Amino acid sequence: MELLLEDRVLGVALDICRRVRSAGGRGVFVGGVVRDTLLGRASKDCDIEVFGLAPARLKAVLAPAYGLDLVGESFGVLKVRGCPIDVSVPRRESKAGRGHKGFEIASDPALTAEEAAARRDFTVNAMSYDPLDDVLIDPCGGRRDLAAGVLRHTSPKFVEDPLRVLRGMQFAARFALTPAPDTVRLCRAIEPEGLAPERVFDEWRKLVLLGAAVSTGLAFLRDTGWVRYTPELAALIDCPQEPDWHPEGDVWVHTLHSMDAFAAERIGDDREDMVVGLAVLCHDFGKPATTTFEDGRIRSRGHCEAGVEPTQRFLGRMTRQADLIRDVTVLVAEHLRPMELHGGNAGPSAIRRLARRVKRIDRLVRVARADYGGRPGLDREPFEAADWLLERARELEIADAAPAPIVMGRHLIEMGLTPGPAFGPILEACYEAQLGGDIATLEEGLDLARRLARG
Repeated sequence: MELLLEDRVLGVALDICRRVRSAGGRGVFVGGVVRDTLLGRASKDCDIEVFGLAPARLKAVLAPAYGLDLVGESFGVLKVRGCPIDVSVPRRESKAGRGHKGFEIASDPALTAEEAAARRDFTVNAMSYDPLDDVLIDPCGGRRDLAAGVLRHTSPKFVEDPLRVLRGMQFAARFALTPAPDTVRLCRAIEPEGLAPERVFDEWRKLVLLGAAVSTGLAFLRDTGWVRYTPELAALIDCPQEPDWHPEGDVWVHTLHSMDAFAAERIGDDREDMVVGLAVLCHDFGKPATTTFEDGRIRSRGHCEAGVEPTQRFLGRMTRQADLIRDVTVLVAEHLRPMELHGGNAGPSAIRRLARRVKRIDRLVRVARADYGGRPGLDREPFEAADWLLERARELEIADAAPAPIVMGRHLIEMGLTPGPAFGPILEACYEAQLGGDIATLEEGLDLARRLARG
């Protein structure tokens, strides 16, 4: 089997396996690199598991050739400096407390390959490969499950780590895998047990950034019952929508379609894709609280603004990144604005003010396109509104940033004004005039600033 790794990384990894064998051990590639190779996907990094050598001996074997960083002495994990390779000794884990961290872990070089595989989460991640003997080691049937597109747990020990349910969510999405019924049933009996927010967020990050079929991961969340731990998402299930605009069904179904539409148009910038992807996920969080039946039609007036608070709750449980929460929330609040501005043939001032609020109109347009794309069967072609807004924003040179203020504090100082509380109102008034199109040059701005300073 030819591992799909960069030549430099593969060369170092093979050298490590040879050094390990010379010392009486056996080094095998494990986990993602084996899975990805069987899928025909290239990997940027790799993990090597070493049998037959204690951690101290392993370090002594590799240290003459490589710079090494030890990650937790009891874990027996070595990181190769300057190369994306982790080398580890098999570990025994015993449940000693609650949650993802509630384990006693000790390296055990005498562990068998079968025992080591059984402690992993899913069969598709439990395969290993001996590159020197060209042998695939697959005691859990991962290759069979990968070929069949099945996500299956390796052993009853799966239930000991609740984070594995969320790993199942993102793995199902990334590799379009159908969860085995037994795995789904097992997950239903698992509770979060106080999972660390940063670990939870990391699984959601992988879902948003790497999910090829994000809807599959979200469906896994519902099927396992774990959607109840995200009440903002659970509330979308069975929340009705007006069929004229949403022939696809309820808000949950629409959100799944929208996330797949987003995934199909990622731009490869993790920060931008994360902001937009989370905004698409949360964009209709306000509908359950605002949906009513009026004159035989389903309405959700004010759902954009109503989505702000549940979005902040949902994200606030997982991350303290205030800037991320702010950037996502404003897109939720404004996600219908492209259609509204297009319908009213809005002028430059309205578009400039929108750019000030959302910071990047290109982000908002991506959210709107995913929202529109989440309505299969809709006869109308609403993408025109998004395309129109982006074109106007580009003409105004504000597609990827808010308008830069013409008048700034240094200009007021150059005018002879003393910095103080009065600066803020003057600068704000000048900026508002700029957004409204009343001033377009520095000279016009300074003239307005002088008039405002005189009172």
